[in-house]
Amino acid sequence: MGKDFQTADLRSFAATVRAGSITRAATALQLSQPAVSQRIQRLEQAAGELLLIRDPNGVRLTAAGEILLAYAERMLALHDEARSMVGGAGPTPAGRRTIGLLEDLAITTLPGALADFAALHPHVELDVTVGPAATLRRMADKGRLDLVFGDPTVMPESTVRWQRQVPLLWTCAPGFDVDADPLPLVMFAPPCRWRQPVLDALSRHGLRWRIAFQSTSLPVIQSAICAGIGLGALLVDNLPPTAVRASGPLPPAPLVDLAIARRAGTDTDSALTTLERLLRRAAYNSLPHEEPSMV
Repeated sequence: MGKDFQTADLRSFAATVRAGSITRAATALQLSQPAVSQRIQRLEQAAGELLLIRDPNGVRLTAAGEILLAYAERMLALHDEARSMVGGAGPTPAGRRTIGLLEDLAITTLPGALADFAALHPHVELDVTVGPAATLRRMADKGRLDLVFGDPTVMPESTVRWQRQVPLLWTCAPGFDVDADPLPLVMFAPPCRWRQPVLDALSRHGLRWRIAFQSTSLPVIQSAICAGIGLGALLVDNLPPTAVRASGPLPPAPLVDLAIARRAGTDTDSALTTLERLLRRAAYNSLPHEEPSMV
């Protein structure tokens, strides 16, 4: 039987991946660099696999490291939650937490996560702002958001705790002519960062297109698609019920980046840790995805 994974080793491993280097992880954990290196080596010995590749630019995960990281984050979250609930670990979390969300995610992953969070932390008030990345970025720059779920550029890269690429899907009204030339499109208005990858995917495929309709509102975009105004590209859970997945001479719709980031200095906030864990679980269950990754 192999050796058990130690919580301290898992924490050093996760912190190193999150920070991007052993040096920065050591600073965040208030440990020496050799101590963090030793813990990671011990974890690799227990796993029987190389987990991190070290190079001059920092560290990157191996295939085994990506698999273990997903488990490590869940194990650490459960450990910290248990510590907060048992043995007089401190005062019950209370007060307000400010959350920023893209509209695309607010109607898919949020409801179940909020219900679970309310049951676990009934004394915490969540102040949720739903808006485009540019609005959330301005709020984050002023320190007005504790956690952001959406565009990874809203908060500094060093605060991103989870990141994943998810595919968009082409969608249109039944009977829509996907062979139209140019192809009419229903798009999110600038400065949406998902807009250009959609246009680039069509152009690289040799398709001509025109913007037939644009809006900053997801429900309005969905209505325009259902009305047959044009082809759209949405997350799977945002496909309108009366629309269909488009086929025909179309390229694969692009992958887009989603992330969870937290304001610096909130690592010990158990309420935010719980919410982060619930959002990750909801995203994993509701969104198609590539292999999960941390940065």
